[in-house]
Amino acid sequence: MKKVILITGSSRGIGAAIARLAKEKGYEVLLHGRTHSSHLMKLAKELDSKYLIFDISNEDEVRQALFETTEINILVNSAGVNISKTFNDLTDTDWRNVYDINLFGLVNVTRHVVSIMKRSKSTGKIINVASIKGLYASVGRVAYASSKAAVINLTTGLAKELAPDILVNAVAPGFTNTEMTDKTWSDRIKNQLIIFC
Repeated sequence: MKKVILITGSSRGIGAAIARLAKEKGYEVLLHGRTHSSHLMKLAKELDSKYLIFDISNEDEVRQALFETTEINILVNSAGVNISKTFNDLTDTDWRNVYDINLFGLVNVTRHVVSIMKRSKSTGKIINVASIKGLYASVGRVAYASSKAAVINLTTGLAKELAPDILVNAVAPGFTNTEMTDKTWSDRIKNQLIIFC
């Protein structure tokens, strides 16, 4: 029987790439998007995969969407948002948006998926997509970086608390060319890409 993998934020970017790889490796892929976007519909058709629609920052939506799901063996928390502003330009709304998705949204999904995993006889696995910025911040990324630092710390705590029944890890990708980063390319990054390509 195929292992079921739920990937949040899998309509595009890193989440979509993980979904394609998981399908290639023989997993039953369960896609996720906040809306019925054209990206999500196209990927679901490409991979012949089911999908769930919910806002991860809304716990009621998460609960309802996962209510009838009986099997999730692997959870990849890939959904995220990046607001690139200097500290003085960040509004309260900006801070809440970043943390509601990157941290509290991850907590919402994880809480409900853990309940599903605990009913299974196999060892569950959770992979949180953090960021290299969670290890060190840079100008204009303080909200995003601090939220990803929180994800890394949360992962460490969950790994200790949920073992050995559920294994929890995080990955911290460096700068990745996705739609989310499309408007955050600095001249320094562009110049480095020219040098290395």
